[in-house]
Amino acid sequence: QVQLVESGGGLVQPGGSLRLSCAASGSMISISAMGWYRQAPGKQRELVADITSRGTANYADSVRGRFTISRDNAKKTVYLQMNSLKPEDTAVYICNARIVGRNWLPYDYWGQGTQVTVSS
Repeated sequence: QVQLVESGGGLVQPGGSLRLSCAASGSMISISAMGWYRQAPGKQRELVADITSRGTANYADSVRGRFTISRDNAKKTVYLQMNSLKPEDTAVYICNARIVGRNWLPYDYWGQGTQVTVSS
């Protein structure tokens, strides 16, 4: 059973920083793309950033230049360094990974989400 476990959310003041982590565990052949989504109350889930297994990153316009996504393939972990946080970044941040299982088919897995609140 594949699981994604997130950590690192919390309350931070505007202009502050947080670092999110998401570790994958369980039976798998490989992990291709990993990424972070977020969902604020009353809004649709949106992509924040994702990264390929070779390290090519993609960012939403709203976070480019402030957030950095990275991954450690050996640890099966993806990170999101968030700097210069704004109140509008407040949301539940959800980890995503496209994982190839023992049946050699890819499947999207999701974490449980971690709350990030930016407020003074």
